[in-house]
Amino acid sequence: MQRIVDNALAVTKESVKTITYESLNNIARCINGVSALLLTVLPGKANILEGLHGWELRPTLRGPRLPRWMHNGVSSFNHFIHELSVDSDTSSLEYSSGEDSDGALPASPSSQSSRFSWASVSASSESHWTEWITFVLWWLIFPLRILLWVPQYFVRLFFKRSSRPPMSPRRNQHSARPRITISKTKSSKDHDVPNRATDRRRGVVEDLHLAIEICIEAIFDFFHKATHLLLSPSEAFAIMSSWFSSRRHSPNENNDNGSDDETVQTATLGDPDPSVKERPTRLYNSMNTDTRTCQDVITELGYPYEAIRVVTSDGYVLLLERIPRRDAKKAVFLQHGILDSSMGWVSNGVVGSPAFAAYDQGYDVFLGNFRGLVSRDHVNKNISSKEYWRYSVNEHGTEDIPAMIEKIHEIKTSELKLCQPNIDEEINQEEPYKLCAICHSLGGAAILMYVITRKIKEKPHRLSRLILLSPAGFHEDSSLGFTIVEYLFLFVSPVLIRIVPAFYIPTRFFRMLLNKLARDFHNYPALGGLVQTLMSYVVGGDSSNWVGVLGLPHYNMNDMPAVSFRVAQHLAQIKHTGKFRMFDYGSRAANMEAYGSPEPIDLGESYRFIDVPVDLVAGKKDKVIRPTMVRKHYKVMRDAEVDVSYNEFEYAHLDFTFSHREELLTYVMSRLLLVELTPAQQRQTSQKGMKLKKKEA
Repeated sequence: MQRIVDNALAVTKESVKTITYESLNNIARCINGVSALLLTVLPGKANILEGLHGWELRPTLRGPRLPRWMHNGVSSFNHFIHELSVDSDTSSLEYSSGEDSDGALPASPSSQSSRFSWASVSASSESHWTEWITFVLWWLIFPLRILLWVPQYFVRLFFKRSSRPPMSPRRNQHSARPRITISKTKSSKDHDVPNRATDRRRGVVEDLHLAIEICIEAIFDFFHKATHLLLSPSEAFAIMSSWFSSRRHSPNENNDNGSDDETVQTATLGDPDPSVKERPTRLYNSMNTDTRTCQDVITELGYPYEAIRVVTSDGYVLLLERIPRRDAKKAVFLQHGILDSSMGWVSNGVVGSPAFAAYDQGYDVFLGNFRGLVSRDHVNKNISSKEYWRYSVNEHGTEDIPAMIEKIHEIKTSELKLCQPNIDEEINQEEPYKLCAICHSLGGAAILMYVITRKIKEKPHRLSRLILLSPAGFHEDSSLGFTIVEYLFLFVSPVLIRIVPAFYIPTRFFRMLLNKLARDFHNYPALGGLVQTLMSYVVGGDSSNWVGVLGLPHYNMNDMPAVSFRVAQHLAQIKHTGKFRMFDYGSRAANMEAYGSPEPIDLGESYRFIDVPVDLVAGKKDKVIRPTMVRKHYKVMRDAEVDVSYNEFEYAHLDFTFSHREELLTYVMSRLLLVELTPAQQRQTSQKGMKLKKKEA
């Protein structure tokens, strides 16, 4: 009888799984099909979806794609869970800075052997599925545990009150002390870099598949155990009797057993408390989202890494990241644009990222990060949201970049002095190193503001060359969508700024949902193509891979880059006036206090202060900052007798950072090579080489 019931439950369970899975999958296929139909009637999709394949509506008689734990239409869920548990034992990975104790730097990885794709995500992101599954199952069976625990509790309470012998202090002390189990942890050298050839991140649809599977397993497991107890009275009686037999054990024995079983899981002695460090990581991994940082990407590819904390004069804490070559006299500073971070400069791996290309060419690489993360890092931990987001592009150019450039200067001069004790700090007002800046979009406008304001204040800017990729600054030639936003900000800003201090996804849940939806857009190409097309319409038809960018790790459930209301308002002012100028505070008195004049400083008219070569790069397909606006930069600079060059590529706005473009890297590296060392620096370099040869001899 028991076998018949088991077979019936097994068949019913598999039938329910198949029906629910097929229903959910058909809904997803229907959404994907409707998206494909909508795409067929939308204009301009051919240019927008260039390079994106699979969005077309292609009728097929094939069945739906099965999840990873379904084989030949039959669930192997238990085997799937077993594989997850095995993976979780070996999935932890610790990253080191990549530097030896003696200060020597590791060799640069081969660009061909370290190919890295952002369509891939760490396999370690699934390493802690078992904890998430256990958590869900625990809550599903929680009512049953309560029903079983209540009578047992009252029975034990009755017998404890009737007979409770006194405990000696020594026994009490011994039983209260937990037994510590020390486990030897592997170092980071014992782990291999995770293989990212396939993206194992789950989307929302896959999460629903998994949740349904878990619920069905839990429900049928409950019914299986219940029927087993009903059909086996003897076993049920044995279980009930074992509950009552617990009173035969003395309290001392219970305490001994409790002290033996109670363990505290720790790491190697001397290490920090693992419960503090690992709990957030396990939580994020259990949600199966990509939470890697720029540090993770750099160290996984075998490059050295250094994180530098920079504090601005107004108290904002910035993260300046570095791929260090401490003895290099050539340094490059890369600054991202709006709604971006340093992740953009390493997002294409070794062969397609400007940061790695510059390092391989012998540069000391610094990656800047503007203020404006959701985490709101500030020296004043109690700063309000309204006060934190009260900044414009002015603060990017006059606070953030100066703080980071000065920190770079401090680091480079001190390190070069250690490498070469006889070095002169400044020879003929020249720095002992050459620093170039590569900036994209808003970063280009901020670096121009930085150079001009430093020259006006008669302070050194310490830069040798500027390479600006589709720089912001002039925006009168833009799409209808940007024009509508412009007037919205100009007329509604006094009221809206009190309600919306910044633009970002406010809660961790919705940030996690965005990360997972980005994976669904990849799994269902027609849906992704529709979202890509609609987002492109919003920004004027720009064909950048907007859907792919949404899946990048800096848009994760823990943190994300944001845009303050004043930054958006500042850009609207620039577009409305047709001039590249600083923020207008709205009154003559406020402007007089900030600038010493009733009107904001016109940076375009101040291009004469730029005393370093500038290379401007525009994208012919860029609809966010059109080539005409970059050419306006070029024309104004030429009129101001600035040493400036101009070039165009067949790129959209995000292709400068998020796409693998070898011709762009070749061009950027060729412009960097135009910066030569001074004769004094060349003489110092040759002297260092002669010393090394003598040592080798």
